[in-house]
Amino acid sequence: MNLILLGPPGAGKGTQAQFLIDDYGIPQISTGDMLRAAVKQGTPMGLKAKECMDSGALVPDEVVIGIVRERLQQKDCAKGFILDGFPRTVPQADALRVTLEQLNMDLDAAVALTVDTDALVVRLEGRRTCPACGAGYHLQHDPPRKEGVCTKCGAQLVQRDDDKEETVRNRMQVYAEQTQPLIDYYLQAGVLIEVDGMNSIDEVRTAIKQALGK
Repeated sequence: MNLILLGPPGAGKGTQAQFLIDDYGIPQISTGDMLRAAVKQGTPMGLKAKECMDSGALVPDEVVIGIVRERLQQKDCAKGFILDGFPRTVPQADALRVTLEQLNMDLDAAVALTVDTDALVVRLEGRRTCPACGAGYHLQHDPPRKEGVCTKCGAQLVQRDDDKEETVRNRMQVYAEQTQPLIDYYLQAGVLIEVDGMNSIDEVRTAIKQALGK
C-alpha cells in the first residue's frame, strides 16, 4: 500500500499515520526524517542536502526527490509506504509520479484529512502542556483536576504559541494555499480519498480503512 497523507496542523495526521503503520505494516516517511537520515548516512543526495543546509539555503526539489528515491528503495518499503509532508507542490508531485514510474511503483491513494477551521481552532486552542513532565491536557475534553495545574506533577500548564488562535489561522491559511493545488492534482489522478478529520479518532480510522479497502 503506497500512500500520501495530507492534512493541516491539528487534523490528526500523526495519530492516523500510526494506525496505518499498524494496520498495513508500512513505514511513515517524513521529509524531515529523510533529510536527516540521508545526511547522517552520507548518501550522495544527503551530501548535497548538507551543502545546502550548511549554507542556509533551501534544499532544492531535485535533491529532495533524490532523497525520496533513495528512501523508497530501502527494504522496509517493500510492502509500501506513507509519505508525510511530501509532496508540497505540484512540481514535486509531478517529480514523485515520474520517480514512482521509474521504480515500478504505483501510488494507491492520497488520503486528505479535511477540517473545519473554526472547529480546529477550538480543538487546538484548548490544548495545554506541562513543561515539566510533558503531560498533555485539553480544557474541554481532558482537563486537569485543578485548573492550570498538571495533575501528574503539579507544575503550571502552558499553551504552546502554535496553538494560539492567530497562529492556528495563519497556519491553516498557508496550508490551504499550498495544498489545494495538490488536492486538485490527486483528484484528477483518481487517487484522492477525502476523510472528515473532525470526526472521532476511531471514526476517522474506520473511514480511511473502508476507503482503502475499495
